[in-house]
Amino acid sequence: MDKNIGKKLDGRYEITELIGVGGMAEVYKGVDVIDNKTVAIKILKKEYSENEEFLRRFRNESKAIAVLSHPNIVKIYDVGFSEKIQYIVMEYIDGITLKEYIKEEKVLTWKDTVHFVIQILRALQHAHDKGIVHRDIKPQNIMMLTDGTIKVMDFGIAKFAREDGKTATDQAIGSVHYISPEQASGNVTDAKSDIYSVGAMMYEMLTGRKPFDSDNPVAIAVMHMHDIPERPRAINPDIPDGLEEVVLKAMEKAPEDRYQTTGEMIADIEAFKENPEISFGYYKEEEASDADDTKYFDAPQASVGDVQLEENVPVPAAVAAGAAGGEYQPEYAPEMHGGAPYDDEDDEEEEERSSLLIPVLTAAVVVVIIVAVVFVGVLVKDYITDNGKKADYSMPDLYNMDYNEAQSQWGNVLKFEIEAEEYNELEEGRIYEQSIDPDAGFNKGDTVKVKVSKGMEMVEVPKVSDMNQDVAKDQLTERGLKYEFKNTSDSDVKKGYVIKSEPAEGTQVHKGSTVVLYVSMGANADQIKVSDYTKKKIDDATRLAQYEGLKVVAKEKAAYEDEGIVVEQSIEKGKMVEKGTEIILYYSNGKDPDGEIPYTINAPDGASGNFKVNFVLKNEDNTFSTQTVDLDLPTMQNTPVNIKGSGESVNVVVTITNIITGQKGNLGTYTFNFADKSITTLSETIEQGFTDAGALQPATEEPTEAPTEAPTEAPQQPQTQAPQQPQTQAPQPQTQAPTEAPHTEAPTEPPTEDDGDEGFVA
Repeated sequence: MDKNIGKKLDGRYEITELIGVGGMAEVYKGVDVIDNKTVAIKILKKEYSENEEFLRRFRNESKAIAVLSHPNIVKIYDVGFSEKIQYIVMEYIDGITLKEYIKEEKVLTWKDTVHFVIQILRALQHAHDKGIVHRDIKPQNIMMLTDGTIKVMDFGIAKFAREDGKTATDQAIGSVHYISPEQASGNVTDAKSDIYSVGAMMYEMLTGRKPFDSDNPVAIAVMHMHDIPERPRAINPDIPDGLEEVVLKAMEKAPEDRYQTTGEMIADIEAFKENPEISFGYYKEEEASDADDTKYFDAPQASVGDVQLEENVPVPAAVAAGAAGGEYQPEYAPEMHGGAPYDDEDDEEEEERSSLLIPVLTAAVVVVIIVAVVFVGVLVKDYITDNGKKADYSMPDLYNMDYNEAQSQWGNVLKFEIEAEEYNELEEGRIYEQSIDPDAGFNKGDTVKVKVSKGMEMVEVPKVSDMNQDVAKDQLTERGLKYEFKNTSDSDVKKGYVIKSEPAEGTQVHKGSTVVLYVSMGANADQIKVSDYTKKKIDDATRLAQYEGLKVVAKEKAAYEDEGIVVEQSIEKGKMVEKGTEIILYYSNGKDPDGEIPYTINAPDGASGNFKVNFVLKNEDNTFSTQTVDLDLPTMQNTPVNIKGSGESVNVVVTITNIITGQKGNLGTYTFNFADKSITTLSETIEQGFTDAGALQPATEEPTEAPTEAPTEAPQQPQTQAPQQPQTQAPQPQTQAPTEAPHTEAPTEPPTEDDGDEGFVA
């Protein structure tokens, strides 16, 4: 069993199961016990936790994702770095990868493709705006939820765009089937590299084929650099012309010929959605030529065969490095969380099929040389400053560090100068940029210029109610706020006018936040009345709700109904809602729900002592369980206790044991119904049970009878008879005691004398 399973990190995150394994980290499913939600926990492998370089990369991932907050990007909740363990707590995604979906569907419709790609592009647009490039966009890194929502994950090899000057030889490179030409060739990459990868994914979605494929990953990478992909419509004629243009524009070899931003690509796709017959005219001249109806790019200077590389095609070091291992290996191998572990099937097949021994051996030699050069360069860099002098210190990474804290920690060897203070995603007072790069050498007394965050700028949500939706939109845009429309029926507000906003007008929000505008559709426009779907089979209820115009989300839960029967719905029957409204239908999973029943221990007056009360439950499946509570009398007189269990007919035997003397008594036998929280009494001997346990002394009648009869009869009877009356009556309470005492029943229930768990009487 995995040694991490069952651990609780920082007393909050309980690890439940292993769900993914990557090159440097393992991903676990866990529970945030404070917020009571499922999370994914990425833990750095022990063999890397003592390596400063690996720790730096692991921290960089959390730093990169921490500034991202977008509905199409996997959220990061928390990070933890200590000497023993380093981890990142992320959103748990319950879905499948886009790769799995493509593998199942073979070829996607253009509508599905557009639906997925726009979400991916919006996620990347958010990241690019923050200065982060993903660099490993591929279907394996895209998660799809059951409702079609897309989540981009694994920014594990992402770097801040400001760290320019580094090439693919000292960065991780993406998957070979979706890699951009500049990334494969070892040149500097930016946001346009991600756009190329999105284009390659679109190509595969629409055609069912990858743009380039071969038995050797090196050949594929060089194809991306030099070859022309087959025209998508030549493979699938059903692809609209305009959408084909978008794919090919995104996959241009030269970055300057591609879409320059994700926003440009989104604009073209939105235009295509509005008019699927649109033609953008990007390749008008080529289309006019009958000489080669598949030519969309400039002719390549060299090409790569499927089996052997041409001699005049150079193999970049970055590509060769991948070939040395039979596949591309990112510096920080991506993992999936919320699905199967990282498993690039295509790369495995390439490794098995690879037979190009000579190119691979040559590449391995190149790698050794590059590693040696980089190693020497790092050593030299650590000890030489920009002016050629030997460095005294290595510059720390100040990103997201409090300015005062940084001064306190490094002020004795480094001078700090605030270059600018601007609004930023980071908290107020934290450093978001530094003039000397991390790990660069510096001498004592050198000055580092830093930019410090003023926090996120706050703006007030304006009054938009009873305002035309276009005017309201402009009001929000002027204040730097985003907007989202939600249509709803309202007889009191004119159609096309705003009913209300969320957050409400006057609320202070961060600049850039999204404000939801509820816009009137008039009275009862496209409204439906919700039916009662309970007591129906989930499949039947789903079909009925969808037919009536609702969007159904089915969720199982423990219930006393038969398996598959709807037991609850999120919108009550009879309510009027808009068409397309989401309704959650909860159906039974066939398991009895857990419940609690309050049982009051009604101790008789005068009872005292320390006891344990045992509840022995015989469940409906004939299994036994025991619950025990402490009882201190008379302090806890008539105390209710909650008994946990499940089922509608659970037999319960209640016994009491004296902690001091070990005496036991039987309080009763019951049937508990945890469905309706009711108790049925089968037999009950409360007072006798407490007496047997030594909580009460046996009752006696001598003190009450002797005084009342002796005075009335003594004067009338001889002295010789005076003692006879108490003697004849004194035995009466003794003769009655055995009839009330439980000793006559003890032989029928011997287990209660030895073990409270065996006290159940069948």
